[in-house]
Amino acid sequence: MEGGTEMYYPALEDVRRYATGGRWVPVWREVVADLETPVSAFLKVHRDGPCFLLESVEGGQRLARYSFIGTEPYLVMSATDRDARDPLEELSRAMEGFPVASVPGLPRLCGGAVGYLSYEAVGRFERLPRPAVDTLGLPESYFMFVHTMLIYDHVTHSIKVLSHVSPDGKLEQSYADAVARIDDLVGRLRQPLDVEPRVEASGVSEQTYSSNFSRKGFEAAVDRTKGLIAEGEAIQVVLSQRLSRPTTAAPFDIYRALRTINPSPYMF
Repeated sequence: MEGGTEMYYPALEDVRRYATGGRWVPVWREVVADLETPVSAFLKVHRDGPCFLLESVEGGQRLARYSFIGTEPYLVMSATDRDARDPLEELSRAMEGFPVASVPGLPRLCGGAVGYLSYEAVGRFERLPRPAVDTLGLPESYFMFVHTMLIYDHVTHSIKVLSHVSPDGKLEQSYADAVARIDDLVGRLRQPLDVEPRVEASGVSEQTYSSNFSRKGFEAAVDRTKGLIAEGEAIQVVLSQRLSRPTTAAPFDIYRALRTINPSPYMF
């Protein structure tokens, strides 16, 4: 990655104007990244703990203009189906405490919360029977709040390294703190990528897969689904089964493979 001009936008005097009304103000530095990819940038800047790479495909064929990278969140919100609190209400309350000024030159996403609502979260909005057994124990919802992030622009082949200036306290110090966080991430980007060589395997894996459905159980579910459609309870039902097997692959390597084989909207 080549270095860019060390300019920070907006300048401190403009931040004072944007910060009126207690709004957080995004400040960024743009660097040339024609030798980087979102994957390499993520691998360079992320640290142990929660982090994200958010991408999307438009039209089923090409990546959307921006990819977003966040690391070291200041807040993580997760919920299970046993939590009495509504995760969306909790998320809304947290976002109300983080009003962000609209600054020209940035995409709509420039901070805040990134995460997911699982399929099971539909039970929060409709009266549906709950699964009798939770076999995975995964969060029903999970969101990371970040003040600092990278915005990779696929059109200009540049990265906006962004952090937020707090409206609380002295703006001069908050601005300096934001600049320091930006410079830290730029420094990480300029380091060589340290990736262990991968062991390539040939042939077909002999490991077997396990399903959460027996053949008899799946066929019974098909018959029951046909009956529900005939009774008018549904017009379409998608039955699925989960195939599992042990693996030593790193989670991010699995993401990279899926990203190549089957890119989709809102990859995360």
